[in-house]
Amino acid sequence: MDENQKLQFIKSNFWKKIKETGKKIPFLKDVIAMYYCLMDETTSLTAKTSIALALVYFISPIDAIPDVILGLGFTDDAGVIATTLLIIKSQLKPEHYTKANESLSN
Repeated sequence: MDENQKLQFIKSNFWKKIKETGKKIPFLKDVIAMYYCLMDETTSLTAKTSIALALVYFISPIDAIPDVILGLGFTDDAGVIATTLLIIKSQLKPEHYTKANESLSN
């Protein structure tokens, strides 16, 4: 999957996955902030690539630990998201989290 395909996959499936997970995962705000960071034109290409890979993994139905397993399903996703957050922390801006908060309150 090339970068354009990843971006299209994310744009097509991201909000559906967010609605499916509801507020079951404690790192949901970070995931949504990462999405807004990915869509931000000022985000570096390196950060966008890292975010795209993490979000594709998060959205993908194929997981190391299936998301339907209660209590464990999102632990692999949490690891991927946490690692990516460390890599891209300088690219995440307060406005990305503001937009994430707005999305969660709707």
